[in-house]
Amino acid sequence: MPDSPAGPPTPPIPLTELLAREELGLRRIAGPDRADLLWVHTSEMADPYPYLLGGELLLSAGVLLTDAETDADTYVARLVEAGAAALGFGVAPVHDTVPEALVEACDRHGLPLLEVPPGTPFTAIARAVWRLMAEARHRELRRVTRAQQALAAAAARPDPVPAVLHQLAVQLEGRVVLLTAEGGELHAAGGPPPREERAALVQLSRVVSTDRRPSPASATDTLDGTQLAAYALDGGQGLALALATPRRDPGVHTVAGIAVVLLALLTAPHQGADAAGRSAALVRLLLGASPQEVAPLLADDGALWTVVHARRADGRAPDRLTAGALGASLGSPLVDAGRDTVRVLLAGPGGATAQTGWILGASAPCPVTALPAADTEAARAL
Repeated sequence: MPDSPAGPPTPPIPLTELLAREELGLRRIAGPDRADLLWVHTSEMADPYPYLLGGELLLSAGVLLTDAETDADTYVARLVEAGAAALGFGVAPVHDTVPEALVEACDRHGLPLLEVPPGTPFTAIARAVWRLMAEARHRELRRVTRAQQALAAAAARPDPVPAVLHQLAVQLEGRVVLLTAEGGELHAAGGPPPREERAALVQLSRVVSTDRRPSPASATDTLDGTQLAAYALDGGQGLALALATPRRDPGVHTVAGIAVVLLALLTAPHQGADAAGRSAALVRLLLGASPQEVAPLLADDGALWTVVHARRADGRAPDRLTAGALGASLGSPLVDAGRDTVRVLLAGPGGATAQTGWILGASAPCPVTALPAADTEAARAL
């Protein structure tokens, strides 16, 4: 099914974490022992259904539950229908104990029921939930930050696409695969998925890589408890990133989104006809051809080039990422990062523009046959 970009502002809080707060004295007396809490809401309405969003821990003292034998089943059924995660029932001042009919109804409908002792205010429970949410949010931010740093470092490796996929599989503790529009596997990491799982991932990838427009940017599914997801990579090639992870939460979606951006950049078809010709020219120069021989590969006769030498203003040595960023800012993929200096080759009659954080020296525009002299001129200008 298509995935919605909306999600809770924080990861859901496991009910077990709230029950572990001994100072609250909460006790589960009915229903399953596992639930995920997204909100806390207090209501004494006979039917709070219209005011619930889903995922709430609903707190009530049962003020209107005057005939528990008759009302309990309908009340609990409506809570479950609204998507409530659990019910917290306050003992006193209305009821001395939790009505047995309410306990039976929660067991019957699968809604966790918590007994709230007289000494625990509902506000204390709400405050505990918000604190747990803040802690979970902080953990999630740290997790996403670590993943972002690891993925960025992987993207700087000589084999960036496999490295990013491997790091993504490590961060999400799952399996990842880069698929073509036809479902072919380009790269994978995290171990080969079982046959049924792979078929499901291929099917999801076709949902997001379809030629029909508009098509969803992502899609999700579940198979035997494993969370599946597919993300389209921008670039017009129909590529999709497919994931199989043990859980599905906002952090997974965020980390996957970072990987999607990196992979889209790394797999984009940057090499047009001009770039392919320049690559061929560089190969021939490395193999000993003269500039005059490779000039037709670089551009039409009479085309001009500018050589730029650059040094970081803070005196630090440039690395491959910063050098590439400088080249992108100047509009050229032809970048050479040396120990102290970056050299960039610009095509066209326009010269270099000033770049924040860099000191630049540039040659005058020249034909390709004069590039060696222009290289010396740029070095002197720097």
